[in-house]
Amino acid sequence: MSSELPKVSVAETLANKIAALKSGVLPSETLRKCEDLLIDIVGLCVTARNEDYVKAALAGSDDDGPCTVIGHARALTATGAAFVNGTAAHGEDFDDTFEGGPVHAGAVIVPAVLAACERHHRDGRHALTGIAVGTEVLCRLSLVVPKAVHKAGFHPTAIFGAMGAAAGVGAALGLHAQQIVDALGIAGSMAGGIIEYLAEGAWTKRMHAGWAAQSGIRAALLAKQGFVGPRTVFEGVHGLFHGFAHTTEGNYDALTSDFGTRWVTDTLAFKPYPCGTMAQPYIDCAKRLAARGIKAEDVEAILCEVAEGTVHRLWEPLADKQRPRNGYAAKFAVPYLLATGFVHGGVGLGAFTEAAIRDERVLALAAKVKFVIDPDNPYPNNYTGHIKATLRDGRVIEERQPYLRGGTQEPLTQQDVSDKFALNVQHGGWSKAQGEAALKLLAGLYKGKIDLSALRS
Repeated sequence: MSSELPKVSVAETLANKIAALKSGVLPSETLRKCEDLLIDIVGLCVTARNEDYVKAALAGSDDDGPCTVIGHARALTATGAAFVNGTAAHGEDFDDTFEGGPVHAGAVIVPAVLAACERHHRDGRHALTGIAVGTEVLCRLSLVVPKAVHKAGFHPTAIFGAMGAAAGVGAALGLHAQQIVDALGIAGSMAGGIIEYLAEGAWTKRMHAGWAAQSGIRAALLAKQGFVGPRTVFEGVHGLFHGFAHTTEGNYDALTSDFGTRWVTDTLAFKPYPCGTMAQPYIDCAKRLAARGIKAEDVEAILCEVAEGTVHRLWEPLADKQRPRNGYAAKFAVPYLLATGFVHGGVGLGAFTEAAIRDERVLALAAKVKFVIDPDNPYPNNYTGHIKATLRDGRVIEERQPYLRGGTQEPLTQQDVSDKFALNVQHGGWSKAQGEAALKLLAGLYKGKIDLSALRS
């Protein structure tokens, strides 16, 4: 072993802190967030259950087993269920986000931990611990070298998701510290996810959460059986950050220093709109502009001040963002989303159908939307919106949204999360009675046996 290697690696420091946590014992705020996360993710699995990409993910799985695929009669192995459920939960881009990342934790961690606990007969206390730990690891990893993974062409949720899922499943299954180190080391070789889906609105981003979820299960199970992974998986010269962020220099204290005593999980944001996170404040600005009584036809031009780090995903090529190629591409096109919010008073799940993305009033307004980089934009620490609308009569009207609604400064209530769940399961074809029964089951899931069979339909 090289003398340059650390005596105690980052993964070892983290694993020791994870192993020291007591199952099911969390601060009240973290517990509430994990309860909301469970409800939100299950609702999202149901809302997407009839979509083509979920049908393809399920049909492409040939590993039938004992674990629940939410909203479907067919059951799969733990890894298969985690893959399909994770893909469904992330598929409509309506899942939670961590504002410091940005990463989407719930769609990876909840499917991974639930499937592992259902398969290996772990109870709700262990599932709760696993979901909290996995979420915490995934979110904190995004703070080590902010923005670098996206800039390198990778999807942070996919890269850090595999690591978070390995940690979360490891905690839920009771792995000891060395096994968790190995699980993290193994997961580093399973992490992946390029962002080329942006070119034409391909489906691959949707599967990134599912792939990370199943990878975490595989890594944890291999580690449990003694398979060895590199302990310097994070900071090593050929480690995770070298591979996906092009640097080994980072703030590793952001991952480990107060892990288990301060929970960034508490700050998770739940989205008000089913689309790219950084677009959402601009939708709010557009809605307020329309609420002033201004008509789309009155608008000469709209200029948005934006963060440089969001341009390559949400603004360029501008012509494609003004007239997206398909409904999925539209979820990451701020000009289209802004125009939809203005014309229709909001952006819902119906805004991404073939008919919706060909709405001529929306497209006419979207064609007038341009952007300029604001060097003082606080992204990724805060997501803001600022638009300047020039009207045909010469007036210039500005609107600002200083933060992401649903986030730390204006969080959704537990009733809001339940209401969102009800709308999502209705969209997925469940009856009101099915939705209410599922909500009742989820309300007590962390207190008893992990049995999700009632969610099969």
